[in-house]
Amino acid sequence: MTQHIACHDATLIPSIDGTTIAIHDFGGAGSPVLVSHATGFHAHCWEPLAGALTDQHHVVGLDHRGYGDAETIDPASMTWNQYGLDALAAARHLFAQHNEPIIGIGHSMGGASLLMAAHKEPELFRALFVFEPIVFPPAPPDAAERPSSPLPAGARKRRSHFDSFDSAIENFAAKPPMASFHPMARTAYVLHGFKPSPEGGIELKCLPEHEARTYETGGDSDAWISLPAITTPVWVLSGALAPFQPSTFAVAVAEQLPMSTFVRWDELSHFGPLEQPQLLANYISSVIATFPS
Repeated sequence: MTQHIACHDATLIPSIDGTTIAIHDFGGAGSPVLVSHATGFHAHCWEPLAGALTDQHHVVGLDHRGYGDAETIDPASMTWNQYGLDALAAARHLFAQHNEPIIGIGHSMGGASLLMAAHKEPELFRALFVFEPIVFPPAPPDAAERPSSPLPAGARKRRSHFDSFDSAIENFAAKPPMASFHPMARTAYVLHGFKPSPEGGIELKCLPEHEARTYETGGDSDAWISLPAITTPVWVLSGALAPFQPSTFAVAVAEQLPMSTFVRWDELSHFGPLEQPQLLANYISSVIATFPS
């Protein structure tokens, strides 16, 4: 049974390049776990999965730059390699608290950022669990140009203002993709992803343009070429194969990693960690239980 967990106020720390990021302590005792969010989301969306792990682990969540309680930056200056720096700074922070390697759990962009961090400083990590990480394989030389994604335009048109937190929660519960989310994850998305607006009501913390630029620049990171050099054990997790979704290249990511395990759940979509967090938590816990003490 997933429990609702209280989270302490954000701890603001500098990323590797000095940009301020936010760390949220979800509590728990035991070995350290860092959770890293997908594009458009923030650390608190992990609340239901974190709550299922805190009986055996100390779980901490990261708000990458531009998201949640982290520093708002100029979207034009954003690069994906910076997200890797954010994950690295958070990993160093949690490692220092425990003086032992951590377990990283990432979703989509947050999975890619953990892979980049593990490439730079593998000694910080005991293992990674990454759900459909955004690490694009290079296109074959004779391949047609990739079709343009609708995601940036959708982000720019995203409704960024609501009359109240309750009206926003009601809105997201009534339509995809969030209609299929665990209720706690959906509620946390609103309560921690919006803030009071000077004009009244509430507004998104993450600038729609920042989210759009995250989508547009996802293919520009160094993540793919670094995969063969990552020495951390990595579990690459995926939902059902779906056209134009990261599930189509998740297995290719796993094949590039020297120490990888690939697992797919056909009952999950790309939003699996937010849809069935208990399923993922149970699997991750079962794997961790096999690690040598």
